[in-house]
Formats: sequence, C-alpha cells, structure tokens
Amino acid sequence: MTPAPEPGPRWLTESEQDAWYAWRRMFPLVNAEIARDLNQDSGLSEADYDVLSVLGSTDGHRMRISALADLMRWSRSRLSHQLTRMEQRGAVRREEVVGDGRGAEVVLTAAGVTLITEAAPLHVESVRRHLVDVLTPEQLRTLAEVGEVLRERLGARRKA
Repeated sequence: MTPAPEPGPRWLTESEQDAWYAWRRMFPLVNAEIARDLNQDSGLSEADYDVLSVLGSTDGHRMRISALADLMRWSRSRLSHQLTRMEQRGAVRREEVVGDGRGAEVVLTAAGVTLITEAAPLHVESVRRHLVDVLTPEQLRTLAEVGEVLRERLGARRKA
C-alpha cells in the first residue's frame, strides 16, 4: 500500500484572500494615522501612550513591572527601555516593592498624569476620525467580535 500523498498548502479562497488583504492594508494605515496624530497632538509615541493609559487606569497609578509587561505583551527588555525613556522625561518612576527585594513597580508621576490627561481626549478624537466614525455600528460590533475571537485564540496559544 502506498502512503497517502502529503497534503499541499491550503490556498486561500478568493473571499479569504480578500479578507486577508483588507486586514493587511487596513490595520497599518489606520494605526499609522492614529499614531501620527498622537505624536503631532501630544508629542507622545504609541508606546508612551500605551504605558501611560494602563498606569492611569490602575489604583494608585502603579503596577508591578512584570505584570505591566505581561499585560502589554511586551518583553521585559522592551518595557525596561521604554520606561527608561519615560523616566528621563519625568512621566514615570520605578520603585522597589516593600518587602520584596526582587519586585519593582512603575509609578505614574504627576507629570505623567498631566500627559495622559491632556493626550487622551485628542487620542480619542483621532480614533473616532480614523475608525469609529468611518464604520457603521454593525461594522464596529463585527470588528469587536473578530478582534475578541483572534485575541482569545492567540492569547491561548501564547500561554501554551
């Protein structure tokens, strides 16, 4: 008995290819426009804004560095470099965790609170202009559903 031939690639159908190309073209364009606006409006990079917004939404505006890296899906090294840049600008500071010689937290400073407070309304307006206001409510729901499915699938894979 001859072995079954190895299956070839599962090429994308026309509609699958349309979806894939739409995603590949759409995401970088929308993201680049929002990032450009963020930088022009507030002088912040996407990475700055991401760190500031996460810390701004936590109790005490602080978080363990390891937890922040995990939440943002960044390597410890990437986060460390980002925090160094933000510390130099006075937006955050690192503190040792009392009673835990190995643990450290990152804390949003008063200057960091001011940065996120001033940037957030401008950022939201950019998100509206380049994404939310362009789509219908139904399209937004579909986009959110697709995003959640992919996030759960990829998040589960990352943990495995």
